[in-house]
Amino acid sequence: PRSTSEWSGADTQTTRSRSDPNRGIMADEATRRAVSQIPLLKTHAGPRERALWPQRLKEEYQALIRFVEQNKAADNDWFRLESNPEGTRWTGTCWFVHQLLRYEFRVEFDIPVTYPETAPEVAVPELDGKTAKMFRGGKICLTEHFAPLWARNVPRFGIAHLMALGLAPWLAVEIPDLISKGHVVHKEKQRDVAE
Repeated sequence: PRSTSEWSGADTQTTRSRSDPNRGIMADEATRRAVSQIPLLKTHAGPRERALWPQRLKEEYQALIRFVEQNKAADNDWFRLESNPEGTRWTGTCWFVHQLLRYEFRVEFDIPVTYPETAPEVAVPELDGKTAKMFRGGKICLTEHFAPLWARNVPRFGIAHLMALGLAPWLAVEIPDLISKGHVVHKEKQRDVAE
């Protein structure tokens, strides 16, 4: 198995936006350090492998708990997730703080039948149609940056890695841009306009 240092040293060209090489760096040093603390998963199983899926799901929960604990310790708590009893449907919220205002969004995804070879497609439904970095149904675009990293780390990457290396960088790049364009408005500002 590849060591943590090998995958975290991913070619930075694959982690940058093609249009602006300095924008949206996904594997910066702080991210690498944080992700290196997330346990790597061992069980190579998806939902169809009924005998092994419970073990994989246990590893997923352990990695997620560790990631949340580490985020809280670093005062960087930014999401909540829960799954259905089978561990195949995940829902929750994520938030992003911009100019001291907290923007909160619903997040959801299903575990693909070809998991862990295929990463889940994370959706932020209320942002559907507001950015070009999104597919139909509010699924965020991770194909160019995250998908190659995931593919190199099967089966070691799991849901916690998806959040840390997929959703978090996407939010960091897209939310400030959407706010500056007026596509995302803070709830307090919406109330002020309504009154």
